[in-house]
Amino acid sequence: MNDKAKQWIDRYVDVYLLVSRRINAQIREQLGEDLTSDQFQVVRLINGTDHCTSSYLAEALAVGKSSVTAIVNRLVDAGFIDRTRDKADRRLVYLTLTEYGRTIFESAQEQMREIVSPYLEHFEEKDIEMFISMFEKLGQLMLESGGRKN
Repeated sequence: MNDKAKQWIDRYVDVYLLVSRRINAQIREQLGEDLTSDQFQVVRLINGTDHCTSSYLAEALAVGKSSVTAIVNRLVDAGFIDRTRDKADRRLVYLTLTEYGRTIFESAQEQMREIVSPYLEHFEEKDIEMFISMFEKLGQLMLESGGRKN
């Protein structure tokens, strides 16, 4: 690996950690009463996925099934999500948002937008689109590699 690549990686890691810490702190401050940031991620995935399962969540979040089970149990206990067994294969359990969970999710999502939008005002639309497109490409490369180095 050349020195330029090392510098890019160091810069990426530095800014990623800074942005993640700051955004997560703001999320905790805004959503603290309703959802943790991990719970928000789970609820967001459930909302956007038909026939969502715990296995899908574990894979999408790159965490163990036991971690997902703990979060799901808390969300079920709080009345945010329901578990439903598949009629054809009772081993399959689908996760869906309750009406209450959908209301909390929509409120949390709006709060998330309010946290991020003031930062976007400092950039031109083309720069925002390029940044997001490149970040999506990085995410896609990671998904395709399954977390393995190439």
